[in-house]
Amino acid sequence: MTVKNGRRVTIRDVAQRAGVSSAAVSLALNNRPGVSESTRKRISLAAKEMGWTPNTAAVSLSASRVQTIGLVLARPAPMLGREPFYMEFIGGVESILVKRGYSLLLRLADSVEEEAEVQLAWWQGRRVDGSLLVDLQADDPRIETLSQTDLRAVVVGHPSLAGPFPAVWTDDAVVMVEAVRYLAALGHRSVARVSGPSALGHTAIRTEAFRSAAAQAGITEARVVTADFSGDDGSRATRSLLLSAQRPTAIIYDNDIMAVAGLGVAAEMRVSVPRDLSLLAWDDSQLCELVRPQLSAMSHDVFQYGAQAAELLFEALASPDVPSRPAPAPVLVPRASTAPPAS
Repeated sequence: MTVKNGRRVTIRDVAQRAGVSSAAVSLALNNRPGVSESTRKRISLAAKEMGWTPNTAAVSLSASRVQTIGLVLARPAPMLGREPFYMEFIGGVESILVKRGYSLLLRLADSVEEEAEVQLAWWQGRRVDGSLLVDLQADDPRIETLSQTDLRAVVVGHPSLAGPFPAVWTDDAVVMVEAVRYLAALGHRSVARVSGPSALGHTAIRTEAFRSAAAQAGITEARVVTADFSGDDGSRATRSLLLSAQRPTAIIYDNDIMAVAGLGVAAEMRVSVPRDLSLLAWDDSQLCELVRPQLSAMSHDVFQYGAQAAELLFEALASPDVPSRPAPAPVLVPRASTAPPAS
């Protein structure tokens, strides 16, 4: 086994030595088109100098289908177990894979850069027939890396983020406008939003729609506080809003976990929901119905969303020219956590 400082030499190491991307190294070492002859020679020399050798088990695999779809999630493992969205999404994906006799290869990563390396390694080792890409960012490194390969992939997100890959997405802008207009119709003029990480593409889309819709609806105070989708961060964001000089009368949360946490903070601070504060969650789940008062939500069939993404990926495996398509948008489900503000 080839090692460097006690570990196996990887294509990433070779890429650093040659001053190129990992995708270029993979193309060169697998004798695939996409790199110049001079670059190919430089990569080969770097690999030889470092003593890099291919994974013989991977090389011996045939070009036939391996009946496996890949999914990498860049998030901590404990958070995944508490996150209803991805549990339901994976369930939808699996419902289609089972019918096709396929398996799901799931991996957690610390960053999208690490995910790009994982996806590249899967492609190089022919461990997956295709992959689902989620939580896309603007100028996402996964798009740049994987577009240099022939990996079939589907982006779960807006087509503007998908590069050459087909996408399945919900129109987050339209849904956010509906949520803001609903709160404005109830009489709210000070509305805050607890968003997900600002780097995410759908966060940016929702933020722009939130501010635009608030201005059009005559909402005079429209603030956005960034969080990370966790309950702890949802609590922190809610507490900061309720302690501010201009306390909002309504808060929209980018997921249900943060909304449930916000409800707990309101009780802790003796803020009555919905008399003193209305709360509205995104991505409805059973959590929203188990708490008291039950949370109003923009309800989304996440299970079907996962199933649609998997179906689109199978179409992409059969044909390179598959168009992107929208998924059904979340719908407003009013419950007991929203009401007109106290006069």
